[in-house]
Amino acid sequence: MLKQRVITALLMAGLFLSAVIYLPVSGIALLLGLLIGAGAWEWSSLAGWQQRVARSLYVLLVLAALVVVYSYFHLDDLPQREQVQPLLGVACLWWACALLLVQGYPGSAVLWRNVVMRSAMGILILVPAWIAAVYLLSFPPGGLLLVVMVVVVAAADIGAYFTGRRFGKHKLAVLVSPAKTWEGFWGGITACTLLSVLLWFLLPQRAVHIGLASVMAVTVTTALASVVGDLTVSMVKRESGVKDSGSLLPGHGGLLDRLDSLCAAAPVLALGLLLVGW
Repeated sequence: MLKQRVITALLMAGLFLSAVIYLPVSGIALLLGLLIGAGAWEWSSLAGWQQRVARSLYVLLVLAALVVVYSYFHLDDLPQREQVQPLLGVACLWWACALLLVQGYPGSAVLWRNVVMRSAMGILILVPAWIAAVYLLSFPPGGLLLVVMVVVVAAADIGAYFTGRRFGKHKLAVLVSPAKTWEGFWGGITACTLLSVLLWFLLPQRAVHIGLASVMAVTVTTALASVVGDLTVSMVKRESGVKDSGSLLPGHGGLLDRLDSLCAAAPVLALGLLLVGW
């Protein structure tokens, strides 16, 4: 299983890096939009929509939202910070609320168990993530920031996986994701803290005014958000009675099983970079 996961992860990493290097901003935005659409298809099942027509309409609704915000925020040109920052703040507030839902599960399910609320949760997870990721492309150097985001999330995941396997004893959220432990959590955070030091050393000349403490704060907060994203989707999967969101990715499950952490990390990273003066 681990070998299959590694092979799939390497293939995804290669495709992602190729897209960042060779595609223009609009091309990357389109590719990310297609991924969000595929994620919406998987989420529609988790939300409780069973008919293919209903699931297709949900995907179209999510994609329509992407088109509207792409045009409204001028994401194809130079989006204005004053417009995008409040939306990023709302997205981060949503993830703070999601953490409370995870902590309160299964009691909290009474608030979101119905199809309408779970459908709304999917929109709050997917659409702001796409906006944040595309917005990051407007930062210099945009594509590299997307790579950094993926590396941070991967470091948190890998650090948690191996530390948890070796030292894990105390469950992090046993009713949501029984395999996760506090030891693994702190292993992931430690890995990202060390990574933040490396990132600080690699900062471009134009960002020398950003101190190590700021880089560490943004990196660790992004890692924390990725954990919340993972747990939130795991919570909905558990309530829906499924282990994976799909079977598209061998060894990983569905696309959402890989996007969940990134969906939470993207708005947190984008807002963090704005707040530290990138």
